[in-house]
Amino acid sequence: MGRGEFRAAAVVALAMAMAAGLVAWTFHLPLRDPDGASLPTWFRLPVIVASAVILDVLARWVLLARRSGSTARPTLRTVAVERWNRDQIRFTLSGLVTWYVAYVAFRNLKSYVPFVTDRLADPELARLDRLLWMGHDPAVLLHDVLGTSWANWVMAAVYLIWIGLVPASLAIALVWTRRSTYGAWYVTAVSVDWMLGAALYYAVPSLGPIYSSPEWFADLPRTPNTSVHEMLLSDRIEVLGGPWDTQTVQTIAAFASLHVAVMLTICLVAEAMRLPALVRVAAWTFLALTMVATIYLGWHFFVDVVAGIGVGVAAFVLAARATGNPLRRRDEPWTFRAALRAADRPERDAIGTRGA
Repeated sequence: MGRGEFRAAAVVALAMAMAAGLVAWTFHLPLRDPDGASLPTWFRLPVIVASAVILDVLARWVLLARRSGSTARPTLRTVAVERWNRDQIRFTLSGLVTWYVAYVAFRNLKSYVPFVTDRLADPELARLDRLLWMGHDPAVLLHDVLGTSWANWVMAAVYLIWIGLVPASLAIALVWTRRSTYGAWYVTAVSVDWMLGAALYYAVPSLGPIYSSPEWFADLPRTPNTSVHEMLLSDRIEVLGGPWDTQTVQTIAAFASLHVAVMLTICLVAEAMRLPALVRVAAWTFLALTMVATIYLGWHFFVDVVAGIGVGVAAFVLAARATGNPLRRRDEPWTFRAALRAADRPERDAIGTRGA
C-alpha cells in the first residue's frame, strides 16, 4: 500500500473528534480519557502493540536462526531493524493513532447521550422484540431454554472475553499483517463501526433490558458479568450527578449492539483474507455466542443485535471502498507458511548481504 493506508480512518476519527468536541462545548461537558479512572487507553493500547512487536521479532529471530544453521546466524538487533523498517513503523503508528482518536471520541459521544436527550426507546424496543418473538421476551425465553446455571457462566465468559478480543485484534492488524491492505481495511472498518454506532445511540437512545427490565434477570446467579453491569450503572449515576466531578464516563447505550457489529467485522475480514478454516469457524462461532450472550445477559434487545449486524456489514463495505479493497475473497487461501516465506525473503536477503 501507499502512504495513505489510514487516510479514511483518519477522516472518520477526525469527524468523530469534532462531533465529540461540538457536543461537549454545546452542553458544557468534559472530554475524558474513557479509561482514565483505571488504566488509560493512551498507555494500554501502545503496551499491547509493543508486546505484539516484541513477540513478532523474537519469533522471527528464532525462525531465522534455525534456518541459518551454524553459519551467519542473525542477531536479534539485525532482525528487529530489518523487520521494523521506517515504513512498517509509520504504518503501525498511523493505525494506532487513528484507532485511539476514534475510540476516545466514540466513548465520549456515548457518555454524552443522556445529557443530549432524556428520551428512552426501551419500551418500544421491548414491544418490537415481543412482536418478532411471537409474544415472548427473548431473554426470558433463553433463560427457560438454556437454564440459568452453566449457561449463565458460559454467556458471561463470552461477553467478557470480547473485551480483550478487540485490542488483541488491533495488535494483529497493525503488527502481524505487515502493512497489509487487510490490516488497514480492518482498522478503518472498526472506526466506521464506532461512528455508525454513536449515531444510532443518539437516534435510538436506550438502556437495554438489564436496566429497563431488571426483574427478568433477578434469578441469574452472580458472575463477573453481574459486577460489570453494576459498575456501569454506578458510573452512569455518578456521571449524571456531576460530569465535571468525576473522571469516569458513562457507557450504557444499547441500540445497536457494537459487540455484534465489531465481531461481524472480524468475521467478514477473516473471510475476505481466506484465513485458515479453523480461524474462520472459531470467529463465526464466537459471533453466534456473542449474539446469544448479549440477549441472554440483558445487555441488548434482539433488535439491537439485528441492528448490530447491519452496522457490521455497512462498516465492512464502506471501509473496503475507502481503502481500495475489492469486495471479494482473495484468490489464494492465506496460510502461515506462505506468509512466513513472503516476510522472510527480504529479511534473509538483507541479512545475507550484510554477512557477505
